[in-house]
Amino acid sequence: MKIIKSLLPYLTIIMIVVVIRTFLITPVIVNGPSMKPTLKGKEIMLLKKFDTNYERFDIVVVNKSVDGENLIKRVIALPNETIEYKHNKLYINDEVIEDTYGLGDTGNIQKITLSDDEYFIMGDNRENSTDSRELGVIKKSELEGTVDFILYPFNKFGKVE
Repeated sequence: MKIIKSLLPYLTIIMIVVVIRTFLITPVIVNGPSMKPTLKGKEIMLLKKFDTNYERFDIVVVNKSVDGENLIKRVIALPNETIEYKHNKLYINDEVIEDTYGLGDTGNIQKITLSDDEYFIMGDNRENSTDSRELGVIKKSELEGTVDFILYPFNKFGKVE
């Protein structure tokens, strides 16, 4: 009984950490150049698992493995929208939307209409990104949450857009 009492604070801390990492927040590492210039790679960010009201241009973690790594991309189009790229311009529901995040030539994307649980995601480095152009649309169930806070490197510590 004395051993259990002495271990109880440690077990409580372990349980709290497990709950936080499983349901609320966990660190993720950015791999590769697909989000340049916003993210250069090797950043450690906080994944907010509870943040599931995704908006256009949010940075998200996609539970779809490419070369053994989950994807970190930007939401470009939302459920029930029509997306198209013509001459490097983004069209959502046939209206031009300013996309200030894209680096390089996006290429033309034929009109795609998303269903009520689908998202179109792309890396900011449009010429070096595996995203919805190759993978197809992403279901909401494949999105793990948003990332918008860098923990490391310390010179980039803080919120990212």
